[in-house]
Parts: sequence; C-alpha cells; structure tokens
Amino acid sequence: MRIDPSFFSPEKPFLISGPCVAESLDLCLEVAETMASVCAKRGIPYIFKASFDKANRTSLNSARGKGLEKGLEILEQVKRSLGLPVLTDVHESWQLPYLQQVVDVIQIPAFLCRQTDLLVEAGKTNCHLNIKKGQFLSPDDMGFVVEKTGRIDGSCWLTERGTTFGYRDLVVDFRGIERMKKWGPVVFDATHSVQSPGGRNGQSGGEREMAVVLAKAASALGVHGFFMETHPTPDQAMSDAANTLPLAAMPDVLDMVLEVYSRTPLPNL
Repeated sequence: MRIDPSFFSPEKPFLISGPCVAESLDLCLEVAETMASVCAKRGIPYIFKASFDKANRTSLNSARGKGLEKGLEILEQVKRSLGLPVLTDVHESWQLPYLQQVVDVIQIPAFLCRQTDLLVEAGKTNCHLNIKKGQFLSPDDMGFVVEKTGRIDGSCWLTERGTTFGYRDLVVDFRGIERMKKWGPVVFDATHSVQSPGGRNGQSGGEREMAVVLAKAASALGVHGFFMETHPTPDQAMSDAANTLPLAAMPDVLDMVLEVYSRTPLPNL
C-alpha cells in the first residue's frame, strides 16, 4: 500500500482534511501547508483531501470542479511540494488507473458505496480505500461493502457520515461506529454529518457549528480517524460552504476533539 503502517499513530487519530473541491493550486497549497503544520504540532498524521470533481451535485448548475486531468495535477503538486499523502474521490471505474498514479487514498462516495463493479476494481488498486457509509445503509451492511473490495488487511476504512432522517436532514447513530470497527478502521466525517442535503434551494445547507459537537462525541468512542473539510473563507467555497469549517479555527477544533479522545475498549458486558 502507498501509506506505510508507521504513518499511523497507535495513540492519536489521523486527520483527512482539505477543501471540498480542488478550486485552485494556491488554495490547496494554503490549506495543506496550514493543516500539515497544525497536525504536526499535535502529533496527528495528516492526509490532504480535495475532489477533482463533484459528480453528485443537487443541481445541474452547481460547480463541479477542475476535472480529472487538472484536478490530479493540483493534487500531485501538493503531494510533491509538501510530501503529504493525498486523497480524492472516484466516481467511475475507468478513473481508477489515473487516480492510483497520483493519490494515496481513493475515496468511494456515500452514494456509490453499493456499486459492486466500482468497489471490486477499487480493491485491485495499490491505494488505501476510504468508503463513506451510505446515508441509506445500516452500519452492519458495510461488512458486505468491505467484502466486495477484498480488503481485510486494514487498508479499507469505513467512514460514518450520518443517516437520512426525513427530508434534508441527517442524524448520527454513534452505535454504528462501534459496529463498523469489526470490519476495519473507522473514520468520522464531522462536516458531512451536519449537512442538509439540498437544503439551500438546489444546494446543500448545513450547521457547521455542530460539527465540533459531533466530533467530540466520536472522539470519545476512539475512532481511528476524522474527516473535516476546511477552507480559508468557507462561505465562498465552491461546495459544502454551509458545513465547511474555517481554516483559522482548525487548531481550536482539533484541541477540543483531542481533549476527549480515547481508544479505550468498551467493557465486555
């Protein structure tokens, strides 16, 4: 695999963080450099995240991103300039050969976590996988998802990002984090868990102030990693503006999360 096991800390969670979309090289370098420094000071392994395309937009008029070629060029420059592992989404199987030439972690979006052919082909790459749990799936069903990838070596991570709760709302069932640990490392997506899908007249809304609240709860459960989108000016972000965290606030956010972090196993009741 691209990421050596020594990259991860047995005592602290790793962090996946960056802007939702790779809007520009300058933006990605600013966020990546800032977050790398913030994480290094706290002993947290850091993975830079940005999407080259947002294929699951609510409206046809929503911004998509730079596309595969230009998006991967940006990610490759971030990786080379700062020496960071990078993560991006995949949407179709034909993209996988291009992605694995650049990125270290391939992410399966929540809406695609049941797509058998995509999962099987992703499992054949030399990258780690991060699979978002579908908003429509039981945590126990994620075992079948991992099975499709053929990954039982810890290189397939499962990410909790909330479950559909009526229209345009999500709720996090924290029992799911414990249940999914049997299939591999579990990541908590703090920013997408507070999203309001389609809640802004064709765009997603959200409650970014609640992201820290949920992250602290997941931290007490000893998740292996966190996913948090961040941007210097969140309200101007191309995607997920309402639930993206301000870059300047990330040191305080991480300090609050780490304060309650515990990987202590639950008692055998």
